[in-house]
Amino acid sequence: MKRLLIPLIAATALGCSQKAPEGPLPVIPAPQETNLTGLLSRVDARKALRDGEIECKTDQALPPEGYLLEVERNHVRIVGGSDAGIFYGIQTLLQEAENGGLRCGTVTDWPRYTWRGFMLDEARHFSGKERVKGILDQMARLKLNRFHWHLTDAQGWRIQIEGWPLLTEVGAVGTHSDPEAPAAFYTQEDIREIVAYAAERHIVVVPEIDMPGHAAAANRAYPAFNGGGSPTQPDFTFNPGKEETYAYLGSILREVAGLFPGPWLHIGGDEVNYGSEAWLSDPDVRALMRRERLRTLKEVEGYFLHRMADTVRAVGKIPAGWDDVMDTGMGPAGEVVDWWRHDRPDKLRRAMSEGFNTVLCPRKPLYFDFVQDDSHTVGRKWDGFCPLEDVYAFPDAWYGTWELKEGDMATVLGIQANLWSELTHTPERVDFMVFPRLMALAESAWTLPENKDYGSFSKRMEAEYKRMDDLGINYFDDRDVQRHPEPAGPEIKQRKPQDWKD
Repeated sequence: MKRLLIPLIAATALGCSQKAPEGPLPVIPAPQETNLTGLLSRVDARKALRDGEIECKTDQALPPEGYLLEVERNHVRIVGGSDAGIFYGIQTLLQEAENGGLRCGTVTDWPRYTWRGFMLDEARHFSGKERVKGILDQMARLKLNRFHWHLTDAQGWRIQIEGWPLLTEVGAVGTHSDPEAPAAFYTQEDIREIVAYAAERHIVVVPEIDMPGHAAAANRAYPAFNGGGSPTQPDFTFNPGKEETYAYLGSILREVAGLFPGPWLHIGGDEVNYGSEAWLSDPDVRALMRRERLRTLKEVEGYFLHRMADTVRAVGKIPAGWDDVMDTGMGPAGEVVDWWRHDRPDKLRRAMSEGFNTVLCPRKPLYFDFVQDDSHTVGRKWDGFCPLEDVYAFPDAWYGTWELKEGDMATVLGIQANLWSELTHTPERVDFMVFPRLMALAESAWTLPENKDYGSFSKRMEAEYKRMDDLGINYFDDRDVQRHPEPAGPEIKQRKPQDWKD
């Protein structure tokens, strides 16, 4: 057993009524079970918290991320299935104290999904260390636990690799809106700091080094490994026909693996067809096809991805990739696939039937670069967009569309929202696209379907809107679309070929 200091609570203004307020516990995500009897007065709350000191202990009989929160007149106790469970119990306690006071009784809680994720694309526009920490803070408060970090793409390479310094000296130059922007990237010390910051908040960072497509930034730095591209996507691929390419990428993955202690390493594997036509005329690729008896470019792609997945395993990590990798013959032996093609439910059904560990992150409704309201003009639409209500209703409202039942989802690890950054070039635009949808994502990822209620969520969001105002977060106010006007999109100084994830 240990005691933990929570200084914030001691300074929080607490209600003084003994009668429990009506309505749900004012926290997001909604807990699974509550048994509440009354609201502590300010004096009793201070006694119960002993000026911020609470009792915490672990009990492995509870789910690993679950917790039991008990509030009495003279005592507060949190029992977690692990340290993560204790942490989540503290988040509930903090929100409750911030949003109206502590209620006597118990909260018994555990997550619906083990993977509750958010992905940030840093290649198109760079966020920076402090911005990432701010996002991690919001994720932790909402009990989100996977930060997928898209660190490389055609527009920029954002992670220092000591063995290959030109990746950041050359490959980190430019953004989607300004190809001449100064080099911006994370040093390895930055990476360690952010990973440690996330770990303190029980968030696992999942790095992505995209390959064999989306490689133009790396190819600017080291053209010897360039596999070519297409007229609209020049220099798009790594060269799968050169043995030197595998040594080059293998050494990069070894460095990356050493920086990220989490179990997963994401190798992309998406949209290779955007530039793989160049392989047909490459002598090294043609020699590979003859030697390995590969008949199609898709088989070449599969050969490459199998080898890189083996490299990921060799450095002690679990390979992860976009759902495109299933088309190359990669088997489910422990791999994680992100199902993103909302218009291809057959890929999801295949992932289910073949036993892939699957993360649901379809463009609709979980791409946060899609607009939230029909009045918005900066962002994507595709037969509609991604409003708050749709994020909240995910995934249960979509089972029929996918021709699946909840019982078919046994291999689903969880859900994740993705923010691609072509049009999020400023912190204001990031805020506007992420909030309040991140709150809806959190409740969809944590709370069981039978405990979700959009009306209740909307009421609980009132405190969140006030909190975001206090923090200066430039959220989209779905109650009044004029409250926070839509920020302008970036001025594209030199338009490059579009490479949206679609």
